[in-house]
Amino acid sequence: MLRLMALLSSNIMYTVGELADKLGMSPRTIYRYLDTFKEAGFSVEKVSDYVYRLTTLKTSVADLSNIVHFSDEEAYIVHSLIDNLDNSNTLKAGLKRKLAAVYDSTSIADYVDRRSNARLVQTLAEAMKERKVVVLEGYASSHSGETKDYRVEPFDFTSNYVGIWAYDTADRMNKQFTVLRMTDVRKTEDDWAFAGAHHAAPMDAFRIHGQETFHIVLKMNNRARNLMVEEYPLTEQDIRPAGTDDGPGNRTWIYDGLVRGMNGIGRFVLGLSDSITVVEGEALKAFLRERAEGILDHT
Repeated sequence: MLRLMALLSSNIMYTVGELADKLGMSPRTIYRYLDTFKEAGFSVEKVSDYVYRLTTLKTSVADLSNIVHFSDEEAYIVHSLIDNLDNSNTLKAGLKRKLAAVYDSTSIADYVDRRSNARLVQTLAEAMKERKVVVLEGYASSHSGETKDYRVEPFDFTSNYVGIWAYDTADRMNKQFTVLRMTDVRKTEDDWAFAGAHHAAPMDAFRIHGQETFHIVLKMNNRARNLMVEEYPLTEQDIRPAGTDDGPGNRTWIYDGLVRGMNGIGRFVLGLSDSITVVEGEALKAFLRERAEGILDHT
């Protein structure tokens, strides 16, 4: 989109077809991006048939939140990387200003783990923008173990576009669906009928959604602390030194935070049970006991 903006602002007049060829996009995508620029506050001028230019802004400040997206976790990682630059680096201040300008944005980036994912995400994004119902065809549910079609109203993406929040019109409730579990996505001509009921549950640092919060305190060694921060960067703000060490080179740490479910933090603790002690969190202890019993039953 930024490359398209540069071409539209240059001294050379390009047709939509020429822009599509230069950027490796379809003309339909070019037109969709032109609409996005207009919605963001840019002035898009039609010079002649199939020729457009970006001119002055219609407003004093364009709403870049409709163009660039950073999730909290992505922004945290990028900010940390910038912070690691030497203070004498002249680029550091400029990079921080640019990050701050797009930190709270809410549009779709090109999430591409696999090319098929990009197509499904694109269809879902269009349905959200147009407020249309979609059918998730051949969705493999991890809860029921069934593969079936779901007729839903998609209204938000999860972190990094791995999944979506959507209202299941059959069950009349909001659910989270994973893109990798979708065989295909079919956009219908039906408009949303339950927009007032759309609601995505908040997410914790372990990427688990839920309305309820649980207070958890863990004591960890260096290895567990480092792995936690690497895998779940937002946990770093809730980690502090424990004040006591378990011998030379074995510094201990305390994680003291709120979680919205046991699956994320529980799986992490199970994988490092020899490096972590649960200091507080009865719900987490119960979750770990249940999982441990289940493991023993299958051995």
